[in-house]
Amino acid sequence: MFDSILVVCVGNICRSPMGERLLLKHLPNKRIESAGISAVVGNPADKVATSVALEHDLSLEGHCGRQLTSSMCREFELILVMEQSHIDSVCQIAPEVRGKTMLFGHWLDKQDISDPYRKSREIFEAVYQLIDRSASLWAKALI
Repeated sequence: MFDSILVVCVGNICRSPMGERLLLKHLPNKRIESAGISAVVGNPADKVATSVALEHDLSLEGHCGRQLTSSMCREFELILVMEQSHIDSVCQIAPEVRGKTMLFGHWLDKQDISDPYRKSREIFEAVYQLIDRSASLWAKALI
């Protein structure tokens, strides 16, 4: 069905790295990567995001923030964004990809997954739980 999936958030250091790695855990034979609309290019995953992920046996090691580009958008078969407003941002970069851009929280009643950056550890944990549930539901839909 979809063999390549791009996970997008704003900075590409919190939500999209978690989403990327969780989807890869469920769908190891797919090409899954992440990028940011306003990426913190070259930076590793946020320290709190990394710590929360590790508590759930998920490694964000080796992650490096990447800027979303129009060619990247065209390259992937499915683009999953964290918030409704990100769909508009992605479409400003590459209008032709609107039909393959969906919410990561689509299967959770099209729920936005808010940015935990610079917020409490509890917020990061809640965001992780939403991303984890969403990744599981996407995996079931894509198998």
